Amino acid sequence: MGILAWLWWLGAAGLVAAQPGTPPPAARPALAADVVLLPGPATLPVTGTFTLGFRVRGGTLDKYSDFPELEGFKKTTKVRTNTTRTVQGRRFVDVTITQRYVPYGEGEFVIKPFQMTVNGVVLKSAGATVRVGPAPAAPAPPAAATPATGPALTKPANPAAPLQAVGDLDKLFGKPKPALYQDVPDHAFLAVVAERPGVFVGQGVRVGLYFYLKPEDQALLAFHDFNDQLPPLLHELHQPTAWQEPGPEASVTPDTVRHLGERYLRFRLAENVYYPLTAQPLRFPPLALTMIKFKLLKKPEAGQDNRLAGYKTYYAPAVAVQVRPLPEAAQRGPVPVGTYKVKEAISRTRFRVGESFTYSFGVEGQGNLAAVLAPVWPARPGLEVYGPEVREEPAPGGGRKLFRYRLVARQPGVLPLDSLLSIVVFDPVTARYDTLRPELRPQIRGAALVASPLPKPEDDPFYGPALANADTTLQSVDVYRDVRRYAQWLLVALAGVAGFGWWRAGRRA
Repeated sequence: MGILAWLWWLGAAGLVAAQPGTPPPAARPALAADVVLLPGPATLPVTGTFTLGFRVRGGTLDKYSDFPELEGFKKTTKVRTNTTRTVQGRRFVDVTITQRYVPYGEGEFVIKPFQMTVNGVVLKSAGATVRVGPAPAAPAPPAAATPATGPALTKPANPAAPLQAVGDLDKLFGKPKPALYQDVPDHAFLAVVAERPGVFVGQGVRVGLYFYLKPEDQALLAFHDFNDQLPPLLHELHQPTAWQEPGPEASVTPDTVRHLGERYLRFRLAENVYYPLTAQPLRFPPLALTMIKFKLLKKPEAGQDNRLAGYKTYYAPAVAVQVRPLPEAAQRGPVPVGTYKVKEAISRTRFRVGESFTYSFGVEGQGNLAAVLAPVWPARPGLEVYGPEVREEPAPGGGRKLFRYRLVARQPGVLPLDSLLSIVVFDPVTARYDTLRPELRPQIRGAALVASPLPKPEDDPFYGPALANADTTLQSVDVYRDVRRYAQWLLVALAGVAGFGWWRAGRRA
């Protein structure tokens, strides 16, 4: 019993002596967790899968942002993989998150730059170009091979271990197969539509860019990257030789119209009113718009989308609007062009000499209101005119424009406004010039006012004596300049005295 106790004591002492040589777990160097972005392949077949992912090494995955939506690809399943590794006797788990994308079709697709946040770390990608090629030819199976109907079973090296299934996730989750879809014809088209084929200089013409679609084709088409495609189209519609008034903004709500006797849904992409400034024709180039075109599944399945997205580009042919010069344009000069009528208003029903009243005169109709200028009042004895104040109420393709004046009549009688005011316009409907004149002729009542002379300053009770006692001695025009020069000399002298006093005080100290 004593020998056993002595051996036990020696073993315990050896263990205790060995413990200082073995560093505790806390003293071992720890590996810092890092996060890396895993880019996808540069090329893949149309039946393949594009992947984006990230890996967290030596740490735990707490929180991460969503993967981006890629143009030309459909986001499908997300796969998480945990990999265990041993470093310096410690076990670490690397977490990999992979997002799978299925291409819509063949072609080159640009992956725009994006960024993700994983565990507070910002991962940035500069973007890339992915080329999607045709599907590879399927190899012929061996003669003795049995068609696989599910995941392949891999026989383990240890017969006692359970079987492991290794399968393709495409076969497990499924993906679009272009061969199972059919392209259904549509009746949509893109068009630049001008309100009329020809106009006069200064006459407005409405031109719009529209996308026409039959109601039964709504499930086949969808707008693609509209915010990026619209600005270049608007730039192509700009005309340097015309005054352009923008119309209503592009609308995703269609209008129902008739085209060639059939009903269409018309989407307004752009619409402007152009007023030509010269006789050069307005030329609108051919335009193109890319839409998402869906192929339909040949054998629809309940609960599935049953559509495969692709792209189709629609083209609008060029359109030209001829512009005719105005007749006698050189003799008459610039005049507003439009279909106008006179609009006038007056603030009173009774008028007396010396009382002010307001009178508004203008036009209303279709045309470019910016070209309608205020009429010029001729000089008339006994009438004072103040103004005008311009008031404009625009409407699609025209509107109303009024010029408001304040009038004071100094003499009684009829005020012939029709002979004082006029606006010459050119009517494009009749192709003739027309002079618009007022119809009101207010009757001014009362006695004529004689303008009394202004009082003289000498007759004023305050300024009269002040002016009589004022000094009439002429002053030199350079007196202020001399005063400024004397003041500068005085400041220099004071600065010298101050400097001399400071010097004397320093010597005494």
